[in-house]
Amino acid sequence: MHDDLIARARTWLAEDPDPDTRDELAGLLDAGDVTELTARFSGTLQFGTAGLRGELGAGPMRMNRAVVIRAAAGLAAYLKKHGSPDGVVVIGYDARHKSEDFARDTAAVMTGAGLKAAVLPRPLPTPVLAYAIRHLGAVAGVEVTASHNPPRDNGYKVYLGDGSQIVPPADAEIAAEIQAITSLNDVPRPDTGWETLDDSVLDAYLARTDAVLAEHSPRTARTVYTAMHGVGKDTLLAAFARAGFPTPDLVAEQADPDPDFPTVAFPNPEEPGAMDLAFAKARETDPDLIIANDPDADRCAVAVKEKDNTWRMLRGDEVGALLAAHLVNRGAQGTFAESIVSSSLLGRIAEKAGLPHEETLTGFKWIARVEGLRYGYEEALGYCVDPEGVRDKDGITAALLITELASELKEENRTLPDLLDDLAVTHGLHATDQLSVRVEDLSIIATAMERLREHPPTELAGLPVTEAEDLTRGTDRLPPTDGLRYTLTGARVIVRPSGTEPKLKCYLEVVVPVAAHADLPAARARATDLLTAIKRDLSAAAGI
Repeated sequence: MHDDLIARARTWLAEDPDPDTRDELAGLLDAGDVTELTARFSGTLQFGTAGLRGELGAGPMRMNRAVVIRAAAGLAAYLKKHGSPDGVVVIGYDARHKSEDFARDTAAVMTGAGLKAAVLPRPLPTPVLAYAIRHLGAVAGVEVTASHNPPRDNGYKVYLGDGSQIVPPADAEIAAEIQAITSLNDVPRPDTGWETLDDSVLDAYLARTDAVLAEHSPRTARTVYTAMHGVGKDTLLAAFARAGFPTPDLVAEQADPDPDFPTVAFPNPEEPGAMDLAFAKARETDPDLIIANDPDADRCAVAVKEKDNTWRMLRGDEVGALLAAHLVNRGAQGTFAESIVSSSLLGRIAEKAGLPHEETLTGFKWIARVEGLRYGYEEALGYCVDPEGVRDKDGITAALLITELASELKEENRTLPDLLDDLAVTHGLHATDQLSVRVEDLSIIATAMERLREHPPTELAGLPVTEAEDLTRGTDRLPPTDGLRYTLTGARVIVRPSGTEPKLKCYLEVVVPVAAHADLPAARARATDLLTAIKRDLSAAAGI
């Protein structure tokens, strides 16, 4: 077994096109580091509906040029089998370590396979790539990004020609084509032959952002903005300038791309501490709201000042409801959609407005495919406010729309929290929270899921569980997925493994009736108590 491991590592080393990972792997071989070699060669990084995502490094269980070249060759083979032998594949990338190399390798593989490759001119937000696919009439798109993962990670996200991320069975078919590649020497990779796009695609995307806003809406709200060391700044500033909003005050320490993300433990606005510098900037400049993008700018976080002058990050469900209410107020028509882990408040808003409402599995790969979609969101800070332009979450256009709403409320001497209060009185207080457990050992997640399946809770926080669903069986409206859903009297819980990180995620929602604005403090206290108790009881039931 040891000899086989060494032989596989040496075979990989001989083919590895990257001097950095060659040196890394050679060092492990010279040191005889069996533990680390076993971790690198215990399988292959699996291609799925999230594409690829993992830690950078040498070997088939890491993200590296050899793995990316195989993935690109598998995608090219899939496209050719499905009637696109010479179509355009547009390629974008963020500013993480190796992203540009992975984009260039992808372009070379596509060119070698007889397809036409077009690479965005520099690191740009993921929504620009999603827009470019349909704008250029491409047969597929690739974005090299690990979104908000830690600095050591990178990833590879695949879209098909409709501008949406891949879903089954395309993922399995592409994975099979990747598996069929025996040697990198069989993959032609010319040094030239692909196109590097100019700024015309970005200009077209920016022109499209104009469609998000009402023609004569107020544009007065002042913002603090952080790009979280990612690629959002220039595109967001250009969009805000086009729209006529005041120039955002930048969090200077996080404004420019930096693949090491030096000021944050995790470059995700939802993580503790990630927004601290933005809050500090807001205390200096007293804006109307704070806007944050994640590193590839497909997500949008919003923070607001409360009545006690402290700054609070809004939950994704709160922003989702605010944007929905704003679009309804503007007379939007079409289907409002969300993932099953998002707040049921969206359904209430849509129902009152007489609009269709749909729930999908987690991820914009599903939300973007809803027929007649006008607006889609999911609680993890993702919002699709212009599905005709970008069939994916878009942190730039979401930032424009929430700033327009803040401007309208400002004209009325009101704030985003005031509108949230109104929604609570109209529809009931929908309070959400999350129990999220990050693990080193993935078996902990599998054990917790097995435990809940074998011994489902009968009550949580004293609320009876009226229905327990194992979503691996699917429902009449949803295809199968690895998840559990518990319906309680006045509450809902969903438990699932994360698709992109080593986490078990539990999504909690309680609904507390509210008769009048004066009842809101008591309703919020009740909701907080319930969510705390549900977390405690669910954690005990899952053994985490």
